[in-house]
Amino acid sequence: MTLNKKLTGTFYGIGVGPGDPELLTVKAINALKKIDVLIAPKTEKKSDSVALSIAQPYLKSDVEIIYQTFPMIKDFAEETEIFEANKEEILNELRGGKNVGFATLGDPMFYSTYIYIFRLLKSCGVKIETIAGVPAFLAIAAQIGRPLAFGNDILTIIPATADLDAIKNALDRADSTVLMKVYKNFPEVVDELKVCGMIDEAILVSRCGLDDEKIITDVAAHKNETLNYLSTILTRRNHD
Repeated sequence: MTLNKKLTGTFYGIGVGPGDPELLTVKAINALKKIDVLIAPKTEKKSDSVALSIAQPYLKSDVEIIYQTFPMIKDFAEETEIFEANKEEILNELRGGKNVGFATLGDPMFYSTYIYIFRLLKSCGVKIETIAGVPAFLAIAAQIGRPLAFGNDILTIIPATADLDAIKNALDRADSTVLMKVYKNFPEVVDELKVCGMIDEAILVSRCGLDDEKIITDVAAHKNETLNYLSTILTRRNHD
């Protein structure tokens, strides 16, 4: 695509952490204060943006908020039209010389919607600055006092939305495990943790750092509960 106007603005991908506004880095806060436009991502089912609520205290009073809907998909190719439309909206702001920020939960380069937009904008010659954020599983480990890995431990991070066979194979090789997005197939995940001997050490935290945070230490007893999308399990194979 040929651009009619030079891209003079900077695009910032800003990791805002898991929920607690105090977990934003100084660099993230400084970037939020620079931007003229903030892209607030949301899913089709949500009318609000958790990332926006976390970033809000640090934004300029006159910042423009643009909500963009991003489908929850595994394959970028499935929804190219939506991503292309979002890209064009961002490019229009950058052509106007505005600095545009994209607020994303956790870290921008870790299982994030931002990665799709980053790839599209990078191919357009956009000046991009990506700012790391604190992933939820690290905040959870600190909060509950659970070391994630030490010595020669193998730490495995598993998206629980993956195929169950893949989850089982990963659990079989792990000393310490992070299971993300366990909302979708929670009962099956619990069963696999029992088989692998990792259920007793499992702790589930939902919406870490937010007002409605929930911590479950007896994971098996809650097997049939409906979980929020932002739910993570930390577990180990053996007792410390």
